[in-house]
Amino acid sequence: MLKRTALFFAHQKLGAKLIDFGGWEMPVQYTSITDEHLAVRNAAGIFDISHMGEVTVSGAGAEAFLNSVLTNDARRLASGEGQYTLMCNERGGVIDDLYAYKLSDGVYFLIINASRVESDVAWLKSQAAKFSGELSLTDASHNYSAVAVQGPRVKDFINLVIPGASVSAMRVNAVTDLKKNQIAGFKFENQSILVSRTGYTGEDGFEIVGGDDAILHVWNKILESGKPFGIKPCGLGARDTLRTEVCYPLYGHELDENTTPIEAGVGFFVSLDKGEFNGRSVLAAQKAGGVKKKLVAFKMTDKSAPPRPHYPIWADGANVGEVVSGTQSPSLNLGIGMGYVPPQFAKPDTRIEVEIRGRRFAAVVVPKPIYRSPVSS
Repeated sequence: MLKRTALFFAHQKLGAKLIDFGGWEMPVQYTSITDEHLAVRNAAGIFDISHMGEVTVSGAGAEAFLNSVLTNDARRLASGEGQYTLMCNERGGVIDDLYAYKLSDGVYFLIINASRVESDVAWLKSQAAKFSGELSLTDASHNYSAVAVQGPRVKDFINLVIPGASVSAMRVNAVTDLKKNQIAGFKFENQSILVSRTGYTGEDGFEIVGGDDAILHVWNKILESGKPFGIKPCGLGARDTLRTEVCYPLYGHELDENTTPIEAGVGFFVSLDKGEFNGRSVLAAQKAGGVKKKLVAFKMTDKSAPPRPHYPIWADGANVGEVVSGTQSPSLNLGIGMGYVPPQFAKPDTRIEVEIRGRRFAAVVVPKPIYRSPVSS
């Protein structure tokens, strides 16, 4: 039986089309993917992200432990700050990509991908069992629901939804005082919630985590307060087109256990100078000596059906790779995507072809992101 979030009946009431997504019954769209996508680009949209997982890591050894299992450097985090990071196996392959937040000294909060919760937690526990420092690691996913509210108009009404100053180590006078990647605790209707200035769309916005009842009330209040600003409830379809336009990776597409952060173009989030961590030797060798495949972004230059995952990529008359994410861009009104190719075909302006339904259509490699919002901060 599919799992349901605390917002399931709210989605039904709004007429959402629901699908199986990683074992969860989730909304793929309410009106249309294009309408919801453009609402986020031009105004505001709200997403149910309660299917994501949460892990707490605490204790005197928490920072050292996280630095041994994650690629980014947790020592850079002050209380109330977060960072994008990755968990790698010994081969440098990505077990998951995630956000790690430092709530206070010795207390960290990880947001992990819905499809990877069980495997991530099992792997983290196996690593914790070998760790000698003081450490407590808990899968807290069942304790939380979450929403993401994204778009250039969100800052105009979010303080009406969650009024007042923070009540955590990160002290701010209002939600909109948070800077990018910062997180703070707030009181909402006498319940505790966490609010971070993060998102997966390329727009300004916030992610809000709390208990089921609190998040249901947050969802309703955001839709009410955001109505004058053009907010729409948004499903997984728009979430995917938005993240593809800005080239954010999705686990199982751009990232997997046989693909490294260097190959995926997220080497900026690998801190080779922090000391030993899982996969470091492989990643250091790739950084120094290069890789055999690289993730590229591309735009279709021929009129065609949208590119889709697993479609072959051709160059110089040969099949050189495949698409891992592809869609029709609502912002640009053309086909776009990402795929892996050998390094010699990875430079911007390289002419390639994408095979769509047995025919090859012209495309060009472009710099990332494919789309850059003119109004996001």
